[in-house]
Amino acid sequence: MWTWFHRLASPPSFYRLAERLAPWLGLGAVVLLAFGWFYGLVYAPADYQQKDAFRIIYVHVPAAAVSLSLYSAMAIAGVIVVIWRIKLAECVVVSIAPVGASMTAIALVTGMLWGKPMWGAYWVWDARLTSELVLLFLYLGVIGLHEAFDDARAAARACSLLAIVGSINVPIVKFSVEWWNSLHQGSTIFKMGKASISPDMALPLYAALAGTFLFCAYAVLRRIQNELLWRERGTSWAKEHLSAVTVH
Repeated sequence: MWTWFHRLASPPSFYRLAERLAPWLGLGAVVLLAFGWFYGLVYAPADYQQKDAFRIIYVHVPAAAVSLSLYSAMAIAGVIVVIWRIKLAECVVVSIAPVGASMTAIALVTGMLWGKPMWGAYWVWDARLTSELVLLFLYLGVIGLHEAFDDARAAARACSLLAIVGSINVPIVKFSVEWWNSLHQGSTIFKMGKASISPDMALPLYAALAGTFLFCAYAVLRRIQNELLWRERGTSWAKEHLSAVTVH
């Protein structure tokens, strides 16, 4: 098994695996998002309190969930970088940050649009909103650190340390509505017991959630491929790949 992991961590091996896997992830994302958004916007019943305003959950909830998952993955990759100095893990850290920042920004913007009709204001300094904003700043900090270094490996180590330290914010975002008095509603699907949402509403939400995860996995894989090519541009496998792309 360790031999398989060692082979997977090899830049050319991972690049070839990503090349085969990414198109399927992209196709799955398109299918699931199309179904989730269309069903959620057209066929799902209106909420008895929020009416049609609730439909923004089909973008907001998946973006918020993925923003936390991506940061957790980035922090785990950061631990691998700090302990084992694996080049692939370095690429994972710097590749996740822009995708995670985009999802966090989408979650914040859609949350603000949802908050206006529900709370009467686009923004309140609520525990959930504030900690999600901090998450965006952490992502931007990783991106900024990466751009501040000329040495790619030194940049990745600095980004990894920030990602690890910032991971303390992930449970704060997740449990903020339970730990403090919050205007933000509690979890409807990510909780113990039965989800507090009807099946007609939940089905497209699950589809949109899975589609968003697949889309982000696709985006991260493509960014990792680009990062690997840039770092390995002097090696024979990278030159061979770039030559084949140029010829085609």
